[in-house]
Amino acid sequence: MTLAAWMLSVCAGAQAEPVLQGKDAFGSWQADKPGVVRLIRPQDLPKPGASPSVANATRVVARGSAVPQVPQGFTIELLADGLSSPRVLRVAPNGDIFVAETGAGRIRALRLEEGGAKVATNEIYATGLNRPFGMAFFPNGDNPQWLYVANTGSVVRFPYRVGDLKAPAKAETVVASLLSGSGHSTRDIVFTPDNRRMLVSVGSAGNAGDGMGNPPGGLEAWSKAQPLGAPWGYEAERAAVLAFAPDGKDRKLYATGIRNCVGLAIQPQTGLPWCSTNERDGLGDDLVPDYVTSVKEGAFYGWPWFYIGANEDPRHPGARPDLKDKVTLPDVLVQSHSASLGMAFYQGTQFPSEYQGDAFAAEHGSWNRSRRTGYKVIRIRMKDAKPTGEYEDFVTGFVVNDKEVWGRPVGVAVAKDGALLISEDGNGTIWRVTH
Repeated sequence: MTLAAWMLSVCAGAQAEPVLQGKDAFGSWQADKPGVVRLIRPQDLPKPGASPSVANATRVVARGSAVPQVPQGFTIELLADGLSSPRVLRVAPNGDIFVAETGAGRIRALRLEEGGAKVATNEIYATGLNRPFGMAFFPNGDNPQWLYVANTGSVVRFPYRVGDLKAPAKAETVVASLLSGSGHSTRDIVFTPDNRRMLVSVGSAGNAGDGMGNPPGGLEAWSKAQPLGAPWGYEAERAAVLAFAPDGKDRKLYATGIRNCVGLAIQPQTGLPWCSTNERDGLGDDLVPDYVTSVKEGAFYGWPWFYIGANEDPRHPGARPDLKDKVTLPDVLVQSHSASLGMAFYQGTQFPSEYQGDAFAAEHGSWNRSRRTGYKVIRIRMKDAKPTGEYEDFVTGFVVNDKEVWGRPVGVAVAKDGALLISEDGNGTIWRVTH
């Protein structure tokens, strides 16, 4: 998206209520509450180094009786607790909830009681996995035959019949090697609506592409032979979305320059994949914004040489002038260092009609900012299936004080009854939002 097109989309989706913009939109957790709306624009960004880069890790404490906050008219209730760092959530066609317990190397399956408010059955679906994260049922529709799981270094699949709560057989390897071993370890996975392609997100090995050296054969030859913006060396096939056939063949780079697309989702109205993205650290409190964006095949989103359009990373001065005018601008900019993770589009019937087609994204929370950001679930506003550029705080209340939090949102999914499900890996809980 060009800057002009981005501004047009923002104007088209403008709302009557006050929207925090400019420096007011950067803020911190203290300004967060359900209903707060932010609009961060490329022209609002400060210069690199306008504030120091600060290490400000949080301490996770026990939840106690704390309950997240939701907008007026909504209700939030605890659905499950005692889980081992639950991360991605996926809902099966019959309503069963599959949970990736990444650190434990397993997938858990939850079946809800009638009414959806309580867990009736809690089973371990599969174990012995290597940091499983993304999951996808294949083919799309009401009768999938497989459950695909994205490990940190591979993609595997289990035979699946609707209603299975335990894997009926051992995992079959579909993609034997996804680059791993250092850096970002999460891998998400979706299938295109026509079931012909499997998309897998792979985050970068490092923060800003330092130490990549020179590409094999030189930059000119590399640029001609590789997709736009493709990195090399230890970052080859990373900071990207990869495309495969469902059997793991026909491996290609689908999009590049996306530092860490943690969450992947298909927008139902358009069939386009979207990424919820962690951008780079080390340039100050308010650089670089995380983002949630549609992902276009063949597009380059800037990392590591540029950010948010043609802004050059000062750690790579003059390195890629050939790419400066070829960077695709992301759709929705989010407070820097929020750590935007899982995302899902809302298609349920339980929420008010204005939520139809909007997206939700889980903000895991900052460590590289003097004033804490993230630690919430946001609503990405759409108008006619196009982003307005604005986002709204939807679920907050996970922060205790400047140094402590009890919850770190990771996964979001829409339940069969239209409730919004949220996982957080600080205290190992899953929450259910209804209207």
